[in-house]
Amino acid sequence: MICYGKLDMATWEKSAEKEWIITNGLGGYASSTIAGGNTRRYHGLLVAALRPPGERMLLLSKIDEDMEIEGRPVALAANATADGYIQKGFQNIHEFRCDPFPTFVHQVEDIIIEKKVFMVYGENTTIIRYIIESPGRPYSFRLFPLTNYRDHHWLNRSADGPFIQEIDGTHISLLTYTEMDPFYLRCSEGEFTPYTDTWYERMAYIQEMKRGEDAVEYHYMPGVWDIKGDGPKEFTVVATMEERIHDPQEEYRQQVKRVQGLVEKAGYQDKFVNQLVTAADSFIVDRKSTGSKTVVAGYHWFMDWGRDSMIALPGLTLLTNRFEEAKEILKNFASFCQEGLIPNTFPDRGDTPHYNTVDASLWFFYATAKYLEYTEDIDFVRGRLFTVLNEIIDYYRQGTQFNIGMDSDGLISAGDPDIQLTWMDAKVNGWVITPRHGKAVEINALWYNALKIMESLCREFKDKREEDFRQLAEQVRESFSREFWNEEKDCLYDVVSSEGKDDSLRPNQILAVSLPYSILSPDREKKVVVKVFQELFTPYGLRSLAPSHPDYKGRYQGDRWSRDAAYHQGTVWSWLLGPFVTAYLKVHSFSDRSCHVAREILAPFRRYLFEHGVGTVSEIFDGDFPHEPKGCTAQAWSVAEILRCYVEDVLGKRPPKKFGD
Repeated sequence: MICYGKLDMATWEKSAEKEWIITNGLGGYASSTIAGGNTRRYHGLLVAALRPPGERMLLLSKIDEDMEIEGRPVALAANATADGYIQKGFQNIHEFRCDPFPTFVHQVEDIIIEKKVFMVYGENTTIIRYIIESPGRPYSFRLFPLTNYRDHHWLNRSADGPFIQEIDGTHISLLTYTEMDPFYLRCSEGEFTPYTDTWYERMAYIQEMKRGEDAVEYHYMPGVWDIKGDGPKEFTVVATMEERIHDPQEEYRQQVKRVQGLVEKAGYQDKFVNQLVTAADSFIVDRKSTGSKTVVAGYHWFMDWGRDSMIALPGLTLLTNRFEEAKEILKNFASFCQEGLIPNTFPDRGDTPHYNTVDASLWFFYATAKYLEYTEDIDFVRGRLFTVLNEIIDYYRQGTQFNIGMDSDGLISAGDPDIQLTWMDAKVNGWVITPRHGKAVEINALWYNALKIMESLCREFKDKREEDFRQLAEQVRESFSREFWNEEKDCLYDVVSSEGKDDSLRPNQILAVSLPYSILSPDREKKVVVKVFQELFTPYGLRSLAPSHPDYKGRYQGDRWSRDAAYHQGTVWSWLLGPFVTAYLKVHSFSDRSCHVAREILAPFRRYLFEHGVGTVSEIFDGDFPHEPKGCTAQAWSVAEILRCYVEDVLGKRPPKKFGD
């Protein structure tokens, strides 16, 4: 259980830093802060995925509460407005906890109000359950829903809109246009008084201000529920797109049972691991267009990305014993393979994926091999994936889209100065911020790894191409050693191209050590780890560029242009801690001493689960001290890689047989 007390909510700024998120398995979510106030345009109690996992719409922003006790008003709501006014209802929060769902405990004199928020898995439904403990004093408890019907990326900038409202007792159905599906607000208690054209005006989002984005919004207020009592009372508000009437108590039992079942299925007895197992669940969602599972790369704004999905798949699904979901994800991406390319991403709206990536297809080999290690499901790989794997190799050898293709030395080259194809892919107004066209170090490490995996599969399947893959892999290894080793700096060049060799010290080279089939000699592996540890390591991941480089940017801040300019120019990426820990332990032969060091490396994340995204791991951190978290509040490969390296490498809990043995 994650818990916060009054000292964690001493000020608006402090309590609004910590964000929680719960999800529904469709890409929809509920999210806010432990203060109860929204600080992002993406925050809301019901953000529904109308076409899972995409077309996410903010429907219920929040519910503001207040009380009247013996004629005295008491505010419980927390909000900031554009003119600087702050509602300080968070000062009445006695405790916030996740057990396993967000729970607010307000204390007003001798009256205690508990509010618990949870979602129904597989539905666009959020349930808010209230329990009031009163010693017999009369009170009036009021609920003010703040609603909207807009894309979660957008803002409603004015106090007007065609909201249509239908009232049936304490139940409301709302819609913005006649062609839109309604959503329903149902309260189990109290008297509802409708409003006419009433808005909460100019709510301000401090996180959007920091990001240089528009940050002021208007929310429609359909009315108020007034619940009167003089003793204990329990009631619920259901926000849903379902017509059916929910049984909140039964729904709560089912959702708790489901979360407990995930932890039991994973089978660990470590609180840190179990929290990551729970966090991992939020990223595994349904894709309506394919009828299968996929991986949301991060909340609040990312969709499913091929690269991220393949890197995250072992941690999210294999270490958690969710093998059927792993199979669905692999099958889903394989079915969209086009000219040897696994999709880079699926768009938020529409079905046609984008293919502008050179490494997603190569990570697909890694994910397939890990799947085999954990499941030994050779029939699935032979029957559904082997043809696709061969197709990828053939297209990479002969050449495919985006100038991706094998050179005469066996190495893979890709892209041009105007296109970004690796994971360092930030681009602003046509400016490719981190140009890495040519032969990128991690791409060729992944290429070698893919060829060795194919060699092993051909041996297993008695395929005649085994020797071909072995010979090509050897050529790649020799060429890589000749072209990429930087004798002067005792590490690897980042990119080799016709324009020269880029000796920028970046973390991409760590993959040449951490991948199952390493392309380096043992002595060079150790030198790479030493160099990365000395110049790129931070407590929350690896910097994307060494501080000694003139282009280094230690703060990820400001408007979109400024942030993207820093995204891969010094910003820390937490997912890279997974490959780093694997590489570090590998070059130290997984000795007891190195395992102790690895535990210390990962120790900050035990505390970090309480710091920013409650119970989860952020996408990125500042390169400079104190390495403040930035970017997505919850990121799939961040959670997955910390879970994977801790369980597999530090705890040593991995399949007894390595793939290819």
